[in-house]
Amino acid sequence: MSINLSHFKEMLLLRKAELEKILFNIQNEIKDINSIETKDEADLAASNMDSGRNFQIYMKQKKELDEINEALKKIEEGTYGICEMCDEPINEERLRIKPYAKYCIICKEIMEKEQKNK
Repeated sequence: MSINLSHFKEMLLLRKAELEKILFNIQNEIKDINSIETKDEADLAASNMDSGRNFQIYMKQKKELDEINEALKKIEEGTYGICEMCDEPINEERLRIKPYAKYCIICKEIMEKEQKNK
């Protein structure tokens, strides 16, 4: 494959650092929200909503971080940029948009259609 691995590794490492910072801040926000003494049920409901929203954001960011770590591991193993479904190279344009992509566009569309039909 003729893609510039060092470029993609740098992109992944920058995003990884960004996500780690975001996750750290969200963890602290959740701790702060949970430590606030609530005065009444409205305060408690608002606190729970904030905590829940932060948790959803946290889980989404955590998933992206896990995918980035997987992509970095693939770079080290020499399997980066190969579709996990068909073993064909993933288009470089796709990797520029989503450097931790696991699937080529065709396989991703097949998977999305299958999930939609469930």
